[in-house]
Amino acid sequence: MPADPRHRKRALRVELRELRRQRTARDQDAATLAITDHLRSLATGVGAKSVAAYLPSTDEPNIRPFIDWAIAAGVTVLMPVSRDDGLLDWAVTDGLHEQEGAHGMPEPVGELLGPIAINDVDLILVPASAVDRTGMRMGWGMGYFDRTLGSMERCPPVYAVIFDNELLDSVPSEVHDKRVDGVVTPSAIVTF
Repeated sequence: MPADPRHRKRALRVELRELRRQRTARDQDAATLAITDHLRSLATGVGAKSVAAYLPSTDEPNIRPFIDWAIAAGVTVLMPVSRDDGLLDWAVTDGLHEQEGAHGMPEPVGELLGPIAINDVDLILVPASAVDRTGMRMGWGMGYFDRTLGSMERCPPVYAVIFDNELLDSVPSEVHDKRVDGVVTPSAIVTF
């Protein structure tokens, strides 16, 4: 494997993306049910009245049923909206209205609240390509969540949502990469 962390990340992302594409619909459905149960338990356990989450792409663990549950339970759910300057704006989602945003990712339709809106949430859920057993998160290479987490004054618990095979012994990292407090997988909630 190449020595440069950027090259090692790129190679690992390709491998993990291919493994995600090979998942069967049955495996994906089972993972969705289990992840939804774990996310509900996590949100309830921290007493979350507001959550920052994201709209998953088709290959990512499906957290949409959790988002629907949270909205129905009266939890305010903020979703990121990508900006050209590399920062994230946030909008409250109603779970119904979305559009394709920058980089082809789904984003909520709604009033933009600005980058600091995330400072008031009780729980943050982030996507990841992999996380290691120390909590080091490897994203998909755009750096949006690393910049967001790195700029927060007071950060609530941050959990990445991944598949079981994406919790690794180690992941390549660079100085700007941020750790998470835990992961939610189909098998468990793991807190570091």
